[in-house]
Amino acid sequence: MSETEETLTIARLGARGDGIAEDGLLVPGALPGERVRVRREARHAVLVAVETPSPDRIDPFCPYYAACGGCAVQHLAPEPYAAWKRGIVTGALAQARIETEVAPLLDAHGEGRRRIVLHVREIEGRARAGLMAARSHALVPLDHCPITVPGLHRAPAVAEALAAPLGHGRKPLDMAATATGAGLDVDIRGHGPVSEGVRGVLTRLAAELDLARLSLHGDVVVERRLPALGEGPARRVPPPGGFLQATAAGEAALTALSLAPMGKAKRVADLFCGSGPFALALAASGREVHAAEGEAASIQALIRAYRAGAGLSQITAEARDLFRRPLLGPELDRLDAIVFDPPRAGAEAQAKRIAESKVPLVVGVACDAGTFARDAAVLIGGGYRLERVTPVDQFAWSGHVELVGIFRKDARKPRGRLR
Repeated sequence: MSETEETLTIARLGARGDGIAEDGLLVPGALPGERVRVRREARHAVLVAVETPSPDRIDPFCPYYAACGGCAVQHLAPEPYAAWKRGIVTGALAQARIETEVAPLLDAHGEGRRRIVLHVREIEGRARAGLMAARSHALVPLDHCPITVPGLHRAPAVAEALAAPLGHGRKPLDMAATATGAGLDVDIRGHGPVSEGVRGVLTRLAAELDLARLSLHGDVVVERRLPALGEGPARRVPPPGGFLQATAAGEAALTALSLAPMGKAKRVADLFCGSGPFALALAASGREVHAAEGEAASIQALIRAYRAGAGLSQITAEARDLFRRPLLGPELDRLDAIVFDPPRAGAEAQAKRIAESKVPLVVGVACDAGTFARDAAVLIGGGYRLERVTPVDQFAWSGHVELVGIFRKDARKPRGRLR
């Protein structure tokens, strides 16, 4: 053993998928119970060898797994993986002193991620596209990302081709690619404005690469086909680079979980609605919907989808910063139910106003268990009961987990209370 190496025992698996040694040192790639040889660095250790492997250790399926920082736990067997992912949610609730039913982890990976952000850098005189190494700004070039849908497998080659008229990656670029039924929708970020000549070259490249749409920082260069997502009444065209759920299966699962408790609710608000998958599904089920979202382009996408749909109940929509200007009492008290799906920062300001309201049913969708627990505590303090929480795994093999929580104001049972 090198003088700079040491042997440690791993005590537990952290929320980001790192093994945590008995002295608290982070050891990426290690599992609980393992004896590992490591090289200690400032805040974490480099795993040199697993001397006593865990029975839960399996072989990762991705050839880039040891280098790429995208996935954290491909080396963990399915059953303990599901328990770990659910534990992220139960741990956050326990830390907030919230007691409630937490369902088993719901697998929502489906066919894979339908969107990816690739980084493009110049390496040895040519543009290379890939993802960043863990805890590093070093690029890991990819042929394709195995956890994405087949339609995204050519995304690295597309990104490298599009970088040519933009300097071949000498200026760092990010390319957000989304797989749609009409082909790839690509938004280039990091370059800034370009000349008409460069736009012309990019337009020709979009045709050669058979892209559905190409944009620069949300400014459409060319739209050859409508890059629509979803089916039936939820079919819509999100703005370039706009937010959408990572997998189609994830969007379907979150929508179904959000609609399931609605019962006889007729007037529903969809807050932080994005381009409106929940709002459109609610309207398709015969409910009157008011949708609010801070990004005006997403609201316009929702309005276009609503006007193009058939058999939908009324949807009203507004571009509104719900962090600074949440819906207030008179707006809330006319509602039968609310669905809110905020970004990772949560919905604290809006939760405070909901807690003061008379709305009988609230469905909270979240991508961060910690901020969900914080907002849930606010609602519980206002008289709501957190009936149950369902963890949804659309960010497979990562430390990210979605969840859906059902709150009722008129319930009397003690579950979902603050301890």
